[in-house]
Amino acid sequence: MSEELKTTVVHQAETTWQEGMHFISIVNGHSVRLDAASQFGGYDQGPRPKELMLSALTGCTGMDVVSLLNKMRVPFSGFSIEVKANLTQEHPKYYDRVHLIYRISASENNRDKIEKAINLSQEKYCGVSFMFKKFAEVSYELVITT
Repeated sequence: MSEELKTTVVHQAETTWQEGMHFISIVNGHSVRLDAASQFGGYDQGPRPKELMLSALTGCTGMDVVSLLNKMRVPFSGFSIEVKANLTQEHPKYYDRVHLIYRISASENNRDKIEKAINLSQEKYCGVSFMFKKFAEVSYELVITT
């Protein structure tokens, strides 16, 4: 590992093979199970690595949006983010298009503030979204329910 990398790394994970295609990854003391489908030698005991990238994306932007809405004093009673991603057919297969659907239970009167929070997350704060934009077209929409 280069000296520069040794001094800048603040995140790390260790992933250990269990059996078949089943791995356990330890991230900051938390364990994450990864596995493949049975047709690929796995036991389907956990999500696939690429799928976890989608969870990282929704978790990152979700935390941003909740934090920003709380700072803006925007009340909401429910919040979820659905992500749909297009996987290329050629190897190495990767996501080339990703679409996020932000679903929030809040007053329609707060639409501008909610949109601002989402835009700030996507354009300024969410590092995972920033990384995704290096290899994929990322789009998003807002659905407000009352």
